[in-house]
Amino acid sequence: MSVTQPADETPTAPEHGPRGERAQDTTVGEVELTRWHTRIGHWMASFARWLADTVGPYGTLLLTLAIGAAIAGLLSVAAVLVYDAVTDQDGVAGIDRPLLDAILTIRNPAVDPYITSFTDLAGTIGMPLVAIAALLILSIRRRSWTPVVLIVAAGGGSLLMTIAGKVLIGRERPPLSDAVPPYEVSASFPSGHTLNAVAILGVIAYLLVLRRQSNAARAAIIAVAVIATIFVAGSRVYLGHHWVTDVIAGWALGAAWLALVITAHRLYLTSRLRRDEHRAVA
Repeated sequence: MSVTQPADETPTAPEHGPRGERAQDTTVGEVELTRWHTRIGHWMASFARWLADTVGPYGTLLLTLAIGAAIAGLLSVAAVLVYDAVTDQDGVAGIDRPLLDAILTIRNPAVDPYITSFTDLAGTIGMPLVAIAALLILSIRRRSWTPVVLIVAAGGGSLLMTIAGKVLIGRERPPLSDAVPPYEVSASFPSGHTLNAVAILGVIAYLLVLRRQSNAARAAIIAVAVIATIFVAGSRVYLGHHWVTDVIAGWALGAAWLALVITAHRLYLTSRLRRDEHRAVA
């Protein structure tokens, strides 16, 4: 027996128990992640259901992530074009040197090692370790490959966006005389530490929020993730490893990629409902 749904809404997921695993995955509080309320949302949901009939839910997730990666690449190029435009006219980047000069007046050698240790957590060693630990714990506890796919996608996409920005811009970092060792020699734009922290910590927070029923717990998780990424961004400027516009760009690109990854997951959830509907009818 099938249940008729309103034409403009995606059907809700069946629950396994009072707050079953499927319900936890598809809702955040009162928000149903498989419901799409905009015209483009309805179009994407229809596309996801069509993909589910063709390649299955996980195939839908991988394909939508690939499409998202292409969009992220275009965003990186757009960021480069905007950056070139404002720096050529001494626009936004005009705050870089004055802000660094102000930081030099308050920098404390006794504090520098602690800030360096903190920023290393978001570096090429620290952040991959955080990502690996999170995907192992979450995938084992959930008995699902979804955390692995989402965290790897968040990290891999942010890395590619960082490389693309550095290659296309090739901006020099602040002078070594203004930086705290150990020095870094790669291009300055965008801040890879910031971009990776926003994408990876953001998707981990998203996965944790999905399994929290308390509004306070969800708010606390989001607040910790946001504050941590802001501290990472601030530490890069404080240590003289990046200009402030580098970290602003990194934060914006990381947030954009995170939004694309979350959207891909929502489309996966929508396509999974399509499979469950077919099984129920059969």
